[in-house]
Amino acid sequence: MAFTCGDLDELTGLVVEAWRAGIGRDWTVQAGTLEWSCLRTADHAVDTVFAPALFLASRKLDSYPTYGLFTPGADADPAVLIEALQTATRTLTAVVKAAGPSVRAVIWRRPEAETRPPEDFVPRGALELILHAHDVCAGLGIAFQPPDPLCERLRDHTADWPMWTAVPGWHPPAPTGPAWPALLHASGR
Repeated sequence: MAFTCGDLDELTGLVVEAWRAGIGRDWTVQAGTLEWSCLRTADHAVDTVFAPALFLASRKLDSYPTYGLFTPGADADPAVLIEALQTATRTLTAVVKAAGPSVRAVIWRRPEAETRPPEDFVPRGALELILHAHDVCAGLGIAFQPPDPLCERLRDHTADWPMWTAVPGWHPPAPTGPAWPALLHASGR
């Protein structure tokens, strides 16, 4: 089953709720097991949702666009990062919905440039968002437990994607069993 725009909206709502619960905490601490702070990781998460929208909107078939979108930055207030995440999600879903079914664009460059249809750009953003939301919440000491049906759709949609083997320390998630722990384990978390 495909991971949809509605699923991304649901995921973003869960992330926003969790991050808002941590507004008063120290976002300069390390984000989970990453070397980045929670602020930098949250800013990167915003970028990972904006980027697929830019890739698809560019319609480039050979590489990523040579320009980018701006995020609030790693020094932004957490409330601004939350607002930016909501904006990034609305941007990605709007670009996907506006693209015709025959549209293709480069979705990733690892291990090589590959084009995909619009419906693959939503889980592209969601996969990094869900993992970095976990990292930020771990750093802030906030529980983050996305529902398994949502995680199952994300796992199943991305199971054969090359990043699972192209990123050092990553491997394809287990195809059965609880999906959230499988996604975390497969991404080296």
